[in-house]
Amino acid sequence: MTKTNEQQICPLCGRPIPPANLDKHHLVPKAEGGKKTQGLHRICHRQIHALFSETELARRYNTVEALLEHEAMQKFVAWVKTKPDGFHQKSKLSKRRK
Repeated sequence: MTKTNEQQICPLCGRPIPPANLDKHHLVPKAEGGKKTQGLHRICHRQIHALFSETELARRYNTVEALLEHEAMQKFVAWVKTKPDGFHQKSKLSKRRK
């Protein structure tokens, strides 16, 4: 997570994160022993959990770079980049997780 003039920037979508929309994401889920967190937009954080299981996050998608390599995350990021910084919408559970 980077900051510009004390404004945090989401490492997934690259947009400034309003304080009310800041979520802390455990790169390795707490249930899998993770402790390190990364600040993200709430909508980006929820999309991660809509797409991936805790096991997938722990084993394969435990870095921002790995998350951004996934095609579904790339499509989401391309879409959300067009939205205002404070934009929020409910995330739908991916069909691959059902």
